[in-house]
Amino acid sequence: MQSYNIHDILKTLPHRYPFLLVDKVIEYEPWKKIKAIKNVTINEPYFNGHFPGIPVMPGVLIVEAMAQAGGILAIKSGNLSLENKVVYFAGIEKCKFRNPVFPGDTLILEAEILNHKKTIWKIGAKASVNDKICAEGIFTAAIQDRKE
Repeated sequence: MQSYNIHDILKTLPHRYPFLLVDKVIEYEPWKKIKAIKNVTINEPYFNGHFPGIPVMPGVLIVEAMAQAGGILAIKSGNLSLENKVVYFAGIEKCKFRNPVFPGDTLILEAEILNHKKTIWKIGAKASVNDKICAEGIFTAAIQDRKE
């Protein structure tokens, strides 16, 4: 199994602060699965308004973090270059939110390839804190030529 630090992630994903939501990959098996970390800190800009006095990581950002972990899995597995490509969400299925995520939490992101055909990837993912599932879902992504 391989792991990746933030420098490797920055070379793989086009996302940048404040929208890069994967800090480290701790396990990676090509064409199978990935396990990554998002360190949730009070410095995150969304905590100012979500929610004052009770900071909770927005569910849509948990979904995005899971999708980014799945994106790393697909990009690395397919040895893809995004230089002239872009990855789009094509679908989100069976997404459920089970537990809130708070500042100070270490969000564990796990994703596995369910199906892959040409430029379409189906990824199953879950996010957890202290072995409690916070969110899970199935994501479909399409990798297409970049249109400027």
